[in-house]
Amino acid sequence: MYAIVEIAGQQFKVAKDQKVFVNRLSTEEGKKVEFDNVLLVGDGDKITIGAPAIDGALIGAKVLRHLKGDKVIVFKKKRRKGYRVKNGHRQSLSEIVIESIAGSGAKKSTPAKAEKKAAPKKEEKAPVAKKATETKEKTTATKAAAPKKEAKAAPKAKAPAKKAAKADDLKKIEGAGPKAAEAMVAAGLDTFAKVAKAKPEAIAAILTEASSNLAHLVTDTWPKQAKLAAEGKWDELKELQDRLDGGIEK
Repeated sequence: MYAIVEIAGQQFKVAKDQKVFVNRLSTEEGKKVEFDNVLLVGDGDKITIGAPAIDGALIGAKVLRHLKGDKVIVFKKKRRKGYRVKNGHRQSLSEIVIESIAGSGAKKSTPAKAEKKAAPKKEEKAPVAKKATETKEKTTATKAAAPKKEAKAAPKAKAPAKKAAKADDLKKIEGAGPKAAEAMVAAGLDTFAKVAKAKPEAIAAILTEASSNLAHLVTDTWPKQAKLAAEGKWDELKELQDRLDGGIEK
């Protein structure tokens, strides 16, 4: 039995007990991880194709270790311009072993977090509706009693309106691109101070839920970087980012 699954933005053909090198995952070494974006499952002559993914299909794996790939030299040159740039790059990887392949009927254990996050939003909106109805009832009662006083007080009620605070530029965090910043803002982490209080595991879960292409990002140092940015310590932040390699402090 084999399957084609998307892991950290790449597609792999996997089988049970097979070891695979994928882009760096946020899961710690020795822990299990699940992938539900299964595109194809083959069991002998029977082949199931998703549209694009197969409902209920799940791949169970275990993270063996985190490592770096071989160094790749990137050389750029523009002739007659005196432009030459030479850089080296080592991709951050994770070695995993496939433990199980479920073609259908499997349930992922992680989506429970999304339900817990969505519930408070509904509870917060309910009191606002009650307050709005109470204020409408009060205003109608006061209009009947003293219409002249209300006509003078009406302009004062419009004055306290305040503009919504702008979100911080989270792309200044090393390793956080535009898509990652949008995912954090959508989850409520729209300022450096909020990111500084969040745990790396919670940030990684937000990115994974937003898109499988963001699951490989290493968020271990993001709260530390956000704290320096929130306190305005840009020089210290630059020194920290100079020591980072693939989101990991040297």
